[in-house]
Amino acid sequence: MRPTVAIVGAGAIGAWVADALDRAGWTVSLLARGPTLAALLAEGLRVERDGETRRSGPRAGPANELGVHDFIFLSVKAQILPDLAPSLAPLIGPDSVVISGTNGIPWWFFHDFGGVLANQRLQSVDPDGTQERAFPRQRVLGSVVHASARVLAPAHVQVVAADRLLLGSPSGELTGALRMLTQGLRQGGINAEVSTRIRHDVWAKLWGNMNMNPLSALTRCGTSKILADADVRELCVRMMEEMQQCGRRLDLQMPMTPAERIAVTQRLGDFKTSMLADLEAGRALELGPQLGAVAEIAQRLEVSAPFVRSVLGLTRLLSP
Repeated sequence: MRPTVAIVGAGAIGAWVADALDRAGWTVSLLARGPTLAALLAEGLRVERDGETRRSGPRAGPANELGVHDFIFLSVKAQILPDLAPSLAPLIGPDSVVISGTNGIPWWFFHDFGGVLANQRLQSVDPDGTQERAFPRQRVLGSVVHASARVLAPAHVQVVAADRLLLGSPSGELTGALRMLTQGLRQGGINAEVSTRIRHDVWAKLWGNMNMNPLSALTRCGTSKILADADVRELCVRMMEEMQQCGRRLDLQMPMTPAERIAVTQRLGDFKTSMLADLEAGRALELGPQLGAVAEIAQRLEVSAPFVRSVLGLTRLLSP
């Protein structure tokens, strides 16, 4: 039988993953509503990639109509998940595997982690424990997306640039489900890689985003303009240093300095961050699982983080 996957969130990244697994011969369903659901039912999914526009016809609808799937890929905004998680129960069977594909710190981050924060739940990520209860603890995979895609219209997505998609079990175990998903994504044209240190990969991506995202929202500027200002660039470094202190206590060391990581961002050219795009669209900001999580981790570790907390407070005032 063909593997089945339900993509929760038919936005840019969800559509990219759905298209790839459809190419690989998987049975794909998209959890959608409103104009996106209407477009999927009327015209199917359109994904532009490498100069090609491809149509597919995934099933689409609410969770209670789609039923149980082998894999459930979460690609909605992280701040939506606490309220959404309980409604996803119809998708999850006794052997289903859930993949977190959101930005920031996921709910599973400290599961069996060891150290002072072992098995702790972050209020900024999962305030009422709904994700903890909804998703099977032993059947979770993490992912880190290094790609850029944009929604041109409901159910119509353009992949701008695609580097790779990292996948891994929090335990570091190379499970059969992990191998199957990685192979399917590769067959569908995504450069999927297995990671045995997915927590480090999540932490590393956040380390580069936790300053640029909120500062771009506060200033309404793209990354080049932000980093061209010496004082703002210094603020970015200070925020990263505070997160670095947390990382040392959690044994999540980064292989470069903040200045070196910022230089990587500068080489990518000018771009609009996802938080700035959300602000301009009037959507809630993905602040809690990103900067809020860093501030909460710092507090629990008794790490002073005045720069992180100040930017968090200012950005919180922007959120609709």
